[in-house]
Amino acid sequence: MTRDRIVVGMVAGEASGDFLGAHLIRALRERVPQAVFVGIGGPKMEAAGLESWYPMERLAVWGYVEVLRHLPGLLLMRRRLAARLLAARPRLFIGVDAPDFNLSLERRLKRNGIPTVHYVSPSLWAWRGGRMKGIAASVDKMLVLFPFEETLYRSAGVPVAFVGHPLADATADTDLTEATREQLRLPAGRKTIVLLPGSRQSELRYMAPTFLKTAKLIAARQSAVHFLVPLASRETRSIFEEAIYAAGATDLPMTVLFGHARDAIAAADVVLVASGTAALEAALARKPMVITYKMSGLTFRLMKRMRYLPWVGLPNIIAGAFVVPEILQDDATPENLAQAVLNSLNDPVVARRLHDRFERMRQILKKDAAVRATEAVLPWLQSG
Repeated sequence: MTRDRIVVGMVAGEASGDFLGAHLIRALRERVPQAVFVGIGGPKMEAAGLESWYPMERLAVWGYVEVLRHLPGLLLMRRRLAARLLAARPRLFIGVDAPDFNLSLERRLKRNGIPTVHYVSPSLWAWRGGRMKGIAASVDKMLVLFPFEETLYRSAGVPVAFVGHPLADATADTDLTEATREQLRLPAGRKTIVLLPGSRQSELRYMAPTFLKTAKLIAARQSAVHFLVPLASRETRSIFEEAIYAAGATDLPMTVLFGHARDAIAAADVVLVASGTAALEAALARKPMVITYKMSGLTFRLMKRMRYLPWVGLPNIIAGAFVVPEILQDDATPENLAQAVLNSLNDPVVARRLHDRFERMRQILKKDAAVRATEAVLPWLQSG
């Protein structure tokens, strides 16, 4: 291998992808010191060494109806990004999640002779299973986080590697609840309820009012509680703070954090979480939770028709059962959510059972994912 720099293209579209991409960049730089990383990422990937050409927040839009409003800008950005990557001729392109943006980009790069890897499988096992043919045309290798996904891709003839989940690698073996509460200077003697209303701006606009109304009901019914809300960016924090005033919730016993989601989860007695990677993170921390989600009515109806699993939350999908409540869309009223959170908060028997089940899940996924992912892509970076 020469000492000339090796360009690697990468694109992540939201906070969870930024976390995954940053871990992979650090692991790759240890093995390939001359690698330089360009594309799109968030603050974690930039801190790890990525030169981000566009703000990651511009990709953090989810749902069919929501995406339509931003589609012209997204398509223009993707065309410009593709042209810039083709000019840079990276040795490898790695798309981190964001399949609706990345798979089309990967297909164009692959057709132009640039090897492509996609890190994190689209949820083929939940809906849109017909996408496998398009994925095969877009990627030279798929890196998957869950063992059942490896079987799915092998049976379809798509090169695949199961790497485990970096979140499982990052979780502590011991209970850090009390230590983290002291670190965050949370009031002693209070139950800590963590609110995770989403990392995307579009999610916050749907979820924040409901989460705050739910918190007000909980505070009225349960003495000695404190709410903890980690938010991923200045934009999402601004949206949430506006929602606090709109909901008349300025007197809630609440701490809003900039980042520190993992610390907040570690400090929790129970988590109210918008479905997504954060629900898995709560499970890996062995915390009781209630999963919820709301979106535009049209988007929900379309997705409900297309999905064929009864679960939407990753902890339930991995377990193959409803181990934690899922309260979605019209059912996700503050009354229903507050009651579910209080049930979880005050049932120690269920909490112990969940702890044991989530610990088994953590061991299955704890595989040193960044090292495994690095090994899977090294052949492209060490050749030539």
